[in-house]
Amino acid sequence: MLLQSIGTTELLIIAGILLVMFGSSKLPQLAKGISDSVREFKKASAD
Repeated sequence: MLLQSIGTTELLIIAGILLVMFGSSKLPQLAKGISDSVREFKKASAD
């Protein structure tokens, strides 16, 4: 799976880019949206 090959450094870089792009006020909304999408994808792939 793709996420298994991503290391800590890559995650920190991605988090930094997201912080710059979206600002600190919108990050919680973005994280919730991403987690909801991942949850729906896992549910759909399990069916």
